[in-house]
Amino acid sequence: MPERVVRVEREGTNARVVVDRPDVRNAFNAELIAALHETFVHLGNDAGVRSIVLTGAGTTFSGGADIGWMRDALALGEDENVRDAEAMAAMFRAIDRCPKPVIARVQGAALGGGCGLVAVADIAIAADDARFGFTEVKLGLIPAVISPFVIAKIGVSQARAYFVSGARFDAHRAYDMGLVHIVVPPDALDATVDAFVREFRTAGSEAVSAAKHLVATVAGTSDGEIDAFTTRAIAQRRVSDEGQEGLRAFLERRAASWNEA
Repeated sequence: MPERVVRVEREGTNARVVVDRPDVRNAFNAELIAALHETFVHLGNDAGVRSIVLTGAGTTFSGGADIGWMRDALALGEDENVRDAEAMAAMFRAIDRCPKPVIARVQGAALGGGCGLVAVADIAIAADDARFGFTEVKLGLIPAVISPFVIAKIGVSQARAYFVSGARFDAHRAYDMGLVHIVVPPDALDATVDAFVREFRTAGSEAVSAAKHLVATVAGTSDGEIDAFTTRAIAQRRVSDEGQEGLRAFLERRAASWNEA
């Protein structure tokens, strides 16, 4: 698993994924995109992982695109740029579809693609002094690759306002629009993240993955298909080994076998 620009720290069943390019504000380049993709695929297949925290080294979560990477893009043709963008889209999709819950720990700033990382996290927790922005239009570009994930989080109206203007906004505005879930003082950031990590230690890991899949499927399914999917989904959970154990533990007033609390 790549370790040059992404550092993975394990503590029990939690994996902490640290974007480790603090000298360039954890900006994206081709190497980082490939490393994040590979890391999340690997962790998603690791039965020993029950939660993942995603953050950046140093004082910034992610400052967006690396200047050197953008400079190199000037020399690429359209087809080469398509392949470059496809790699980035695959990286975001790998995080979005990772079967393990992903918690974004956001400090400093999340700009451009950094906001995309926030959008693909299941839970986003931000320091109250963090700053955000879809700043691509300031460079004559658009936030195309991250748009499916961001629009799913903040809605069309907010996307129109902030994609088009490129205006930066604070953590409380990010909370109001639904990009982040919790805003806390910087000195409470780690404790708040750790509290959610503990929540996942008391939840069935298979059920957590199934719940994540449930949300994604229902959100993208027509009304006529939803009932068939949801009724089958709960039936499968009820007859699964984990579902049976959880129900028995509840009825017997004991902790379930997976509960680490």
